[in-house]
Amino acid sequence: MKMRTIETGNLEETQKLGEQLGSHAEENMVFLMKGIIGAGKTTMTQGIARGMGVRKTVSSPTFTIQKIYHGTSMDLYHIDAYRLEGIEQDLGFEDDFENGGLTVIEWSEFFPGILPEEYLAIEIRPTGDTAREIVLEAHGAAYEALLEEIQ
Repeated sequence: MKMRTIETGNLEETQKLGEQLGSHAEENMVFLMKGIIGAGKTTMTQGIARGMGVRKTVSSPTFTIQKIYHGTSMDLYHIDAYRLEGIEQDLGFEDDFENGGLTVIEWSEFFPGILPEEYLAIEIRPTGDTAREIVLEAHGAAYEALLEEIQ
């Protein structure tokens, strides 16, 4: 497991880091987002989408649970599991992990039983009004290689 901590000073820097992650992401990768409400999980996902060539506006799927965006080389499956805490039924999200796109899951801790063995954990910690400490934790060789690509 490889880890990296990056400080961002504002929303634009957080999105720029997301852009780098999105532009280097490969098919079937899974990014797990962690952080308190308002930490910047959706802001980071907006950057990831931009890096993938998504043209639509990315917003939190809290009430719809999942949104799918079409990028230039692959799709982005954006899942918000906040409202799924304690739900035991099979919702089929694990199928998205192998659909040839990138899956980004906010609040992934609410359904740990279906998560893949390899993934990139992204923890966003507010350190000021717009400043963030972002901890990237690679679980698997492909994710370790991804961290090497990030400036």
